[in-house]
Amino acid sequence: MQDDTADDNALALTLTDEAATMVLGAALAPVLSPGLKIFLEGDLGAGKTTLVRGLLRALGHVGKVKSPTYTLVELYAISGLNLYHFDFYRFKQPEEYLDAGLDEYFQGDAVCLVEWPALAGNYLPSADLAIRLSLSGGGRRAELRALGPRGLACLQCLRRSSSLAAICSSSPPQ
Repeated sequence: MQDDTADDNALALTLTDEAATMVLGAALAPVLSPGLKIFLEGDLGAGKTTLVRGLLRALGHVGKVKSPTYTLVELYAISGLNLYHFDFYRFKQPEEYLDAGLDEYFQGDAVCLVEWPALAGNYLPSADLAIRLSLSGGGRRAELRALGPRGLACLQCLRRSSSLAAICSSSPPQ
């Protein structure tokens, strides 16, 4: 994979198909660490849950992976990590985040993957890494941005990932 970005805090990838989105998720698995917070942004159908599915499969999860749109959160205890997958799509107002008591999940060592983070407003703690997925031609575009030192460490590891290089082409963020 050739990284054309001059910005060490960003990585933009063209994902040719759904399988490539799964591989991006799988490439994230070895860079996870306790307490990491990753925000997943993008329109409906952009591949946020597909990316999480790829990540979980790489960690060894064999069960069903679905978007927690109605349950708000799904817990996966796997590979020595407590991983919480959130989806705030149904929030009508940010206070619903507090009303549901979800702030407690973000304290401690759990890895938190959050779909639709903007709908929780300023109540949500800051992310370490933000991933924006969008449909692009017949595939998807992934724009990853480090929002702190932990996110930057993730990007540095991803740039060295041979599995990611095999399926992605890199392009500068727009």
